[in-house]
Amino acid sequence: MILTFVTSGCAWMSTAPARSGRVVQVLDGDTIVVDAVGTVRYLGIDTPELHHPRKPVERFAARAAAANRAMVGGREVTLVTDREEHDAYGRLLAYVYVGKVMVNAELMRGGYAESFAFAPNTLHRDLFDRLEQEARDAHRGQWGQLEGGPPYGMP
Repeated sequence: MILTFVTSGCAWMSTAPARSGRVVQVLDGDTIVVDAVGTVRYLGIDTPELHHPRKPVERFAARAAAANRAMVGGREVTLVTDREEHDAYGRLLAYVYVGKVMVNAELMRGGYAESFAFAPNTLHRDLFDRLEQEARDAHRGQWGQLEGGPPYGMP
């Protein structure tokens, strides 16, 4: 997998200091546990549900979790917040970086996630929307032919 540094043309940037730590557990495609930080939910993206109290495991969930694990498992990450730092479950909401690579964007690029803008945390919304459309157009990941072909399941 080729990883690239991605930036957005947005003028607003978080003024909160970035946190960092080692990933001690990958819970699913968009949630990790970071040493000395706790549970972190990736901002701007949504991957198929692997562990949901009221829903069955969704198609492609295990592959999204495996892709996330390959990128961050056991690695040092930097966590950059947006406007709100925590969700209703107490999880830190963050853009997750390994070096200069934004993992959120790479999951989108690979077709493992959908764009999920949840106001007011929308700093990279345009980037994520574009990456999702590129993955769909290229039939990558959950949008691929091996996933049943058009219409590629529920968007």
